[in-house]
Amino acid sequence: MAWFYLFLGGALEIVWLIAMKYSNGFKNFWPSAIVVAALIASMFVVSLAIKTIPMGTAYAIWTGIGAAGGAIAGILLFNESKDWLRLLSIALIIAGIAGLKLTAPSEPTTPAGTLSEAPVPTSAAIKG
Repeated sequence: MAWFYLFLGGALEIVWLIAMKYSNGFKNFWPSAIVVAALIASMFVVSLAIKTIPMGTAYAIWTGIGAAGGAIAGILLFNESKDWLRLLSIALIIAGIAGLKLTAPSEPTTPAGTLSEAPVPTSAAIKG
C-alpha cells in the first residue's frame, strides 16, 4: 500500500503544479484552492508511504514523478518545447524513478531512535 500512496502523492504533485499554472499567480480562486488541497493531500499520502519506504527513496521518487509529470503536462497542455534533449532528460528522470523502485528494500524501514526502540525508564532509574 505504501507504494500506492507514494505514486498517488506524485500524481497529486502534478495536479497542484497544473492548478498553479491556471491560478494566474493565485488570482483565480478555484485553481488556487486546488493547489492548496493537492499540496496538503500529496504531503499526507507521502507521510503514509515513508512509514515503510526509505525516506530518501520516497522523496526522490515523489519529486521525480512531479518533475517528469510536470514537464510532460507542460508539453501536452501548454505547448512547451518537445526538444529531443528535453525528452531525453524526462526519460532519464523516469529511469531514475524506476531504478530507485527496483532497488528499494522489500522490508519496511524504521527510524533510528524512535520511541518504540528507546528504553523505558523505571522508577529506580529516575531516582538515580
